[in-house]
Amino acid sequence: MGHDLIVIGASAGGIEALSALVAALPDDLAACICVVQHLSSTHKSFLPRILAQAGPLPATFATGGDPVASGRIYVAPPDRHLIVDGKCLQVVMGPRENNFRPAVDPLFRSAALAHGERVIGVVLSGALDCGTAGLLAIKRCGGVALVQDPDEALVDDMPRSAIENVPVDAVLSIAALADKLVELSRRPARSGPRAVPRLLEQEASIDRMSAESEMLPPVGTPAGLTCPNCAGPLYELSDGPQLRFRCRVGHGFGGGALSSEQQNTTEGAFWAALRALEEQAALARRLATRARELGQKRSVSMFEERAVAAEHQARVVREELLKSLTPRADAEATGERTSSVKH
Repeated sequence: MGHDLIVIGASAGGIEALSALVAALPDDLAACICVVQHLSSTHKSFLPRILAQAGPLPATFATGGDPVASGRIYVAPPDRHLIVDGKCLQVVMGPRENNFRPAVDPLFRSAALAHGERVIGVVLSGALDCGTAGLLAIKRCGGVALVQDPDEALVDDMPRSAIENVPVDAVLSIAALADKLVELSRRPARSGPRAVPRLLEQEASIDRMSAESEMLPPVGTPAGLTCPNCAGPLYELSDGPQLRFRCRVGHGFGGGALSSEQQNTTEGAFWAALRALEEQAALARRLATRARELGQKRSVSMFEERAVAAEHQARVVREELLKSLTPRADAEATGERTSSVKH
């Protein structure tokens, strides 16, 4: 039997890559394609329509019970993980991973467990390190790992993370990826006994929120860090070169994704501190004015000192905010310039 299940993960810049990829595939592709594209869970997605119009294969949102059928593209619906469950697909409200639902890694892990060596995992353009853990699971279960050439990707974080942490089988342009997928779908998959890592089974159970997952102890060792999603303790996973974390209820993070979330949390705390200090200064000024009107000299002096101190602290916080935001703005501007050149 050939490689008859293709799972694809993408994030920023992924719609362009996906459209170009499916446009180059034949209408008789002997494999089922499952796609996770990171999008906002609160906005309507038109990705199936975009992919159906881009190429010859029909594309729809996956629904629970859909068969793993060759010649079809199934897209993870908004705010649901897409899971491979034997010969069928499921969509589940599992815990977010890298702050996304749908997320790439749950799809890749479930595919690796269900179809082993018949799976082809593909990581396309995207930010941070999403997809790396799932692609490693595919390789460990005997499947094939393919990655878009980072130099071609609009956002190269996901491809580079996969290359650095997974023994990938090929790094290819979109055109070459399409040819490789067709070739592999027609080639018999290598068969043989495979040892499924216990951690992979545990995480797959967590992804689909199965009854067994409620009885599982936390995976990993205490990391001394806090989950950005639920404020619970995080546990570090020993799973290959990539540093990963999960909390008690299942939220998962790669090291890069967790660092990004911590940066967002820190920035939020700075803004909250700035607001509180400016309000404190404004109130102190108002109280000083009222005390002056009433001839309360001691109170005037006290409230003016408080106002000056709060204003000084607010300036310090504002300066630190500007320092932290400037590198990010420069990076975003550079990314926009790079994207315009690649188009």
